[in-house]
Amino acid sequence: MDGVAVDLYVIDSLMPDLVGHDRRASAFIVYLYLWRRTRGGSRPARASHQMIADGTGLSKGAVQAAVRWLTQRRLVDTKRTAPTAAPSFTLVCHWRSR
Repeated sequence: MDGVAVDLYVIDSLMPDLVGHDRRASAFIVYLYLWRRTRGGSRPARASHQMIADGTGLSKGAVQAAVRWLTQRRLVDTKRTAPTAAPSFTLVCHWRSR
């Protein structure tokens, strides 16, 4: 069975901050999805908003809003090679540098 290790910071600090304080549960769900796809933030992952929606059960609009929020909070960095290309996501794990 495959498993994914999640940093304690993600559960102990990020979850209450995004879900409780910001009231953005969908942002936390998208962050966990990207955590899995990026193997804990160790590498970038390319995924369309529709792929994330299908993988999380959220609507595409909810995913778009969550990605905007995560980018605004500087938790996720997104890059596109072309305007219509699926973005490449990189997690910004600022707590690891402390």
